Amino acid sequence: MYLKTLIALICLFYAFNSNAQTNEKDSLLKLLRVHKQDTNCAKTYYHLAKYYEKNNLDSARHFLKLLGSLSEKLSYERGRYLYHERMAVVSFTQGAHNKALEESRKGLMIAQHLKQPGFEIAMLNMMAICYQYLGKYQEELDYVLQAQAKAEKVKDTAKMVGLYISISNAYADLGQHRKSLDAGLTGLRLRKQYNVTVGYVNRLYAGIAQEYEILGVPDSAIYFYDKALSSSKQINDRFAEANIYKYITNFYSSLGKYDKMREMAAHSLALAREVNSRQLLATAYYNLAAAHYYTKNNRKALAYVNQALSIAKADSIRHEMQNSYRLLSYISATLGDFITSSNAQRKADSLERTGLNEEVAKSAADLEKKYETVKKDSQIRLQQAAIKQKNILNYILIGGALLLTLILALVYRNYKHRQKIQQQRINELETEKQLTAAEAVLKGEEQERTRLAKDLHDGLGGMLSGLKHSFGHMQGNLVMTPENAMAFNRSMDMLDSSIKEMRRVAHNMMPEALVKFGLDTALKDFCADINLTGALQVDYQSIGMETANLDNTTAITIFRIVQELLNNAMKHASANTAIVQLAQSDRIITVTVEDDGKGFKPDLLTETNGIGWANIKNRVDFLKGKIDVKSEPGKGTSVLIEFKI
Repeated sequence: MYLKTLIALICLFYAFNSNAQTNEKDSLLKLLRVHKQDTNCAKTYYHLAKYYEKNNLDSARHFLKLLGSLSEKLSYERGRYLYHERMAVVSFTQGAHNKALEESRKGLMIAQHLKQPGFEIAMLNMMAICYQYLGKYQEELDYVLQAQAKAEKVKDTAKMVGLYISISNAYADLGQHRKSLDAGLTGLRLRKQYNVTVGYVNRLYAGIAQEYEILGVPDSAIYFYDKALSSSKQINDRFAEANIYKYITNFYSSLGKYDKMREMAAHSLALAREVNSRQLLATAYYNLAAAHYYTKNNRKALAYVNQALSIAKADSIRHEMQNSYRLLSYISATLGDFITSSNAQRKADSLERTGLNEEVAKSAADLEKKYETVKKDSQIRLQQAAIKQKNILNYILIGGALLLTLILALVYRNYKHRQKIQQQRINELETEKQLTAAEAVLKGEEQERTRLAKDLHDGLGGMLSGLKHSFGHMQGNLVMTPENAMAFNRSMDMLDSSIKEMRRVAHNMMPEALVKFGLDTALKDFCADINLTGALQVDYQSIGMETANLDNTTAITIFRIVQELLNNAMKHASANTAIVQLAQSDRIITVTVEDDGKGFKPDLLTETNGIGWANIKNRVDFLKGKIDVKSEPGKGTSVLIEFKI
C-alpha cells in the first residue's frame, strides 16, 4: 500500500511549467494584487494553488476554484486545463481517487483539444496513478506506457525520466520487482545523462529504495531512503518527506530495529500533522503503537492505537482500521484485557472478511464487466463485420454501376464518334462530288472555250481574212466614185477591226501562250496586253515558277482567277494600277493580286450574288486552296490565294 502513495505523488510534478522554479508565496500574493481579472491573474492562481499543494490542501483548493471560475469567465482553455490538472492532484492527495480520475479525464480532453503533448502526458500519467489506487494495475501500466510513448515521440526527456518512475511502480504493483527496479534505475540514469533538473528526484530515490528493500538488499535500500529524505528537505516537499519517513518506519520494522522504527514514526507523525493528511496521521499513530508494543511499552502503544482507530473509523480507512484492531487485540491481551482483545480480534477478522468479500465481489464484478466488455466487443465486431460486408457489397454495386455507366458512356462516345466520322466522310464525299462536278464543269467550259476559240480563229477568222483579201482584190478592179471609195475604205477598216476583235476574243477564251509556253508566260503576256490598252497599269512578278510543275487544268484555273480579278479591278474598282504576283515555294503556290481601286467591305462578299466572284470561289475550291480578301473603302483591295500542288 505504501508504494502506491509514492506513485500518486509523482503526478504533482507533471503539470504545466514543471521545470520552472516555484515562486515564493509572498511574491505570488503581491502579483495577485497587481493583476486584473485576466489570464495573468489566472496563472497566478495556478502557481499559488501549486505552492499550497505541499503544505495546505484547503488553500490549494481555494485558489483552484478561483482559477476555474476565472478561466470559465474568460473562456481561457489553458486555464481550464490547469484547473482540472491540479484539482486531480489535490483530490488524489485527499484520497478521492475516483474524483481525481474524473478530473484527469476532463483534463485529457482539453489537452487533446489544445494539441499540447505535455499536458496529455501529465493526464495519462495521472490516470495511471488513479487506476493504481483503484487496484486496476493492468490499466495503470497501459496508461503509463501510453504516456511514455507520447513523451518519446515529442522527445520530452524531463517527462521520460518521471515516466520511468511510474513504469517502475506499475511493474511493482504487478509483482515484477526486478523490472520495477530496472525502470527506476533507468530513470535515474536518464536524469543524470540529460541533466534533468526536476523536482521529483526524491520520489525517484524512494521508489528505488523500496525495490531494493523488497529484493532483500537493505544497504542499498537505506542508502536511497537517505537520499530521498535529503532531497525532500532540500525542495521543502513535506508530503513526500512524511511518506518517506513512513516507508523507512516500515523498513526498520522489517529489520527488527524498533527504536529506529519509533524514531522514524515520530518524524512521520509530525509531518502528517503539518500537512494535515489524516491518512498519514492514522498510519503514523499505528506505527508508533506498533513500535511501543514491540518494545514492551504497552500503555503508550494502547494510546497510540486508539488514536489511529479514531481517525481510521472517522474517515473509513478500512485497511488502517483492520491493522489497528489487530494490534489492539495483541496489546489488550498483553495487558490482560481479554474481552477488548477478543472484540478487537473479532472486528479485525470481520473487516478482513469484508475486505475479502469485497475483493471477491470486485473480482466477480470485474469478471462480469470483462465478460460484458468481451460480449459487447464481440457484438461490435459482428456489427462491424456486417457493416463491412454491406459496405463491400455497396462498393461493388457502386463500382459496377460506375463501370456500367463508364461502358455506356464509352459506347455512346464511340457511337457519336463513328457517327461524326461517317458524317465527315459523307461531307467529304459530297465535297469531292461537288469538286468533281466543278472540275467537270470547268474542264467542259475550258474545252468549249478552246473549241470556240479554235472555231473563231480558224473558221470565222479565216473567212473574214478571205473576205478582206477579196475586197482588196476587188478594189483594184473597180472604178468607184470618191464617195463610194470612202465608204469602201470605211468598210475595210471595220472589217480589220472585226478581225482584230475576233482574234482578241479567241485569245481570251484560250490564250495561245498558255498552251504553248505555260502559265508564267501567259500571265506575263496577259498583263502586258492590258498595259497596251491603257485601261490599267499592271506590274507582274514571278517568284520560283521556273521549277513549278503545273498540269494544264490547274494552270488554266489560275489564269482564269487572275483574269477575273483584274477584270474586277478595271470594271468595278476603277483602279489605276495593279500588282500580280505568282510565287512557288515547297510545293505551295501563292497568287497575290492587289489594286489601288476604291475598295469595299469584305462582308459584302457573303451577300453578293455576282457571277464573277462566285466563279473565283469555285475555282479556288477546285484547287482546294484558301483565299484571303483584305479591303477597305478608299484603300484598295488585296486578294491572297494559297494552295498545294
